[in-house]
Amino acid sequence: MDTFENAIMKMSKMSAAERMKMVEEKTGMCICPDCPTYTDCAKNARERLFCSHGTSFVCISQEADCLCPSCPVAADMGLLSNFFCTRGTESAQRWMRELMGRK
Repeated sequence: MDTFENAIMKMSKMSAAERMKMVEEKTGMCICPDCPTYTDCAKNARERLFCSHGTSFVCISQEADCLCPSCPVAADMGLLSNFFCTRGTESAQRWMRELMGRK
């Protein structure tokens, strides 16, 4: 198991309150608002932590550049993907790579 898989297993054993505390901690580490792909709409909607919550609902539809690989959340959680705001969560992207026969 890699870092991300271990983190998911650990989270599955947490209470709802513990998971919410962890989400708040990761949100504080999140650098989404600094990203070139992030929009004013996303800022106004308070969208962030896409690696966990998934794609932007309506605010981000075009990819400009991606800061995900340099995000402290990515390092802390062992994330391998990027452009979470347009492509989905780490789990979703891993699933798609698996379906496509890629690592």
